[in-house]
Amino acid sequence: MSLPEQMRCIEIAAPGGADMLKPASRAVPVPGPGEILIEVAWAGVNRPDVLQRMGAYKAPSGASDLPGLEVSGIIAAIGPEVAGWQVGDAVCALTPGGGYAEYALCPAAHALPVPQGVSLRDAACLPETCFTVWSNVVMRGGLAAGERFLVHGGTSGIGTTAIQIARALGARVWATAGNAEKCTVCESLGATAINYREADFAEVMRAEGGADVILDMVGGSYISRNIKALADDGRLVFIAFLESPKAEINFAQVMMRRLTLTGSTLRPQSDAAKAKIARALEAEVWPMIAACKLKVVQDSVFPLAEADAAHARMETNAHIGKIVLKVR
Repeated sequence: MSLPEQMRCIEIAAPGGADMLKPASRAVPVPGPGEILIEVAWAGVNRPDVLQRMGAYKAPSGASDLPGLEVSGIIAAIGPEVAGWQVGDAVCALTPGGGYAEYALCPAAHALPVPQGVSLRDAACLPETCFTVWSNVVMRGGLAAGERFLVHGGTSGIGTTAIQIARALGARVWATAGNAEKCTVCESLGATAINYREADFAEVMRAEGGADVILDMVGGSYISRNIKALADDGRLVFIAFLESPKAEINFAQVMMRRLTLTGSTLRPQSDAAKAKIARALEAEVWPMIAACKLKVVQDSVFPLAEADAAHARMETNAHIGKIVLKVR
């Protein structure tokens, strides 16, 4: 297919608020060795995009400075040394950046076929959350059937995905949320909801025997409470620190109860590490989607030119599920 020379995109004019997201025009990128160029149909909006806009989450060396870490669309061009994909294939992909644009590059190994029966709009909501949840809850946290799992922020994109994957694995699931509507959503996905404004999640989990795995993106005051909420031999996995990355904790508990404290961020990991996660998703999670055990929970849709409004929506913390940008 013939490609245009220019594309619409969203740039970060300067670190700051949502109003720093500005429509712009740039040259269509050219795929290098091992890369594919995707004609973007939809782009997911994620918390790291907000952090990047604020100047707190820099793009890796060599990656696009445009925000956007997940997209869906059609392969428009293929670089050298790429096998297994053809121009015209429908894909969703984890990008190193650049998703808020009409065309985006990504390593071919970080793309996945759009699951059968899933729309391109829903497919754009899968990569960032599925990569994050699977790599942290399963590969790092080791969640297994029959175990007790607690996820904070149960109605976030990460939370709704984590609940469903954990349930599909046969775990018992609890999720925290801040109001009755959000608690109802968590319950509908198969979790026991804990309204953190009305109950202490640590006491709830201790009464159940403790959580074997906790997925936390809050940090701060939650850190010591998470440790209290864990069962012996439990694993606490951090993926963000919306409150604070700092806390004072009693490490004697870690030793005496054989606890594991770990975590990761996705974007700085090597291409090989992300490719390994992608293959695990295709083998383990894509069948969950086909079996209707995992569905996308979507909050709202914004045109690409209104990315600032999408970010403002995310920053209210009122959203339930994923926010997406309609690029085409």
